[in-house]
Amino acid sequence: MSHAYARNHLHVVFATKGRRNFIHDPDKLWAYIRGIARNYQIDFEAIGGTANHVHILLAVPPKLSLSHAMRAIKANSSKWMNENGQYFAWQEGYAAFSVSVSNLAQVAEYVRNQPEHHRNRTFEEEFLTLLRKHGIDADPAQVFAEGAAPRAHASD
Repeated sequence: MSHAYARNHLHVVFATKGRRNFIHDPDKLWAYIRGIARNYQIDFEAIGGTANHVHILLAVPPKLSLSHAMRAIKANSSKWMNENGQYFAWQEGYAAFSVSVSNLAQVAEYVRNQPEHHRNRTFEEEFLTLLRKHGIDADPAQVFAEGAAPRAHASD
């Protein structure tokens, strides 16, 4: 076979540094992140979030690792925000969950409707629920500690 064929949809979640409300104009930031993804040939399905975090539904091309894609998205968007007069930083790390083709529409809707979801629960509650739902054993004190090393394995 002369080419690599892959379609791995991922639901990626990450927060602002200290989960502070740094995102004042989400539409502009989301558009900029879409542009970064386009430059890296990342298929972008949906984006959403609140003032302190973002959810992205995407498919990373076979030639690009997820960690490289996340580094590009986070570094370039943070730099752009700072260049546009706003102190801004993303928290280290991220969570990424695989999404089957049969669940794409449902996850895209969830991603786009973040403000509605956060009327009833905090980002921290949502994030821990996502980790548990995907079988990731995580200590909340470690998950939300600044500079904490992320755990990359699922619980047995």
